[in-house]
Amino acid sequence: MNKTYPFYIKAPVILLGLVIAVFMLSVLRDILVPLAFATLIAILLNPLTNRFERKMPRILSIILSMLIGLIVVIGVFYFLSSQVAHFFDDLDSIKHKLSQLLGEIKNWLQTSFGISTQKQMQMVNDAANGSKALIGQTINGLMGVLSVIFLIPVYTFLILLYKTLILNFIYEVFSEENKQKVAEILGETKAAIQSYIVGLLIETSIVAIMNSAALLILGVPNAILIGVIGAILNLLPYIGGIIAIALPVLMATLTKDGFTTQLLIIGAYALIQFIDNNILVPRIVSSKVQINALISIVIVLMGAALWGIPGMFLSIPFIAVLKIIFDRIDGLKPWGKLLGDTIPTEHMGQMKRFRRKKSITA
Repeated sequence: MNKTYPFYIKAPVILLGLVIAVFMLSVLRDILVPLAFATLIAILLNPLTNRFERKMPRILSIILSMLIGLIVVIGVFYFLSSQVAHFFDDLDSIKHKLSQLLGEIKNWLQTSFGISTQKQMQMVNDAANGSKALIGQTINGLMGVLSVIFLIPVYTFLILLYKTLILNFIYEVFSEENKQKVAEILGETKAAIQSYIVGLLIETSIVAIMNSAALLILGVPNAILIGVIGAILNLLPYIGGIIAIALPVLMATLTKDGFTTQLLIIGAYALIQFIDNNILVPRIVSSKVQINALISIVIVLMGAALWGIPGMFLSIPFIAVLKIIFDRIDGLKPWGKLLGDTIPTEHMGQMKRFRRKKSITA
């Protein structure tokens, strides 16, 4: 006989479990972040590895797949580095324009708010002194990034090598009646992540081309670099799009007079965002899991608070996997619906029927 515990007992236990889970995720960040990225990369490379494995040993097929992926990554970084080199060609003019802009801001603050130039310099010095600790944290974070770069290939290779062992373990943990459901969850998770990542890569490439073309037409310096960075930032739902617009607007402010170019940039990026959200994402990304805007924003901010920038990029695939699991378990289906973007239309009817029954019983 199954014993059902009341809500006031289950709620604190669930809350305590969540607190412990978040604490463990935070403590084990240096281990779990590269492991999570490696898992996504392994899932992405798995079809290519399987194709090579038909004609060569598994280890050789894994190495060849990872080499192809590494060549693509090196090509992207080489392209970005070449664009960064062009950025320093205009550095002197940008510095001159920036000093003029800072002078105008100082005069505006003094005339509008009565903040003297000396007071402004003191505030800047205080902020600079307070940023020393931030610089140390940045260096530590850079060292962490370098360690992650070395760990991810190792994790990816081992996950692909031991994928059969891992899958067999997952199957054997569950009872016979649940193995079919587990197989469906694993299959849908793999398909969803693969389609999600491949779709995002294609979408990002198209958005980068549109951003760069718009900025080149408007005559913004370093248009290709800023357009590509904006497309990468666009991977972060809603938040990244705002930052992506701010970068070319700032560059236009530093290099051009007036505000016409800035307004045209905002209009062009708004049009690109409209095309991206209404045409590219539904047709190209075509993910089997759609997460609503509210959950997307909240989960991205939570990922940033927990794991920083890597957490922002990992949060959406993570919540997509959770939705697949929730949709397959009867007791968790309401949570899956909460994460999805399907808005029910029967709520008001159910409320009216509930009120009608309540009035009859009264």
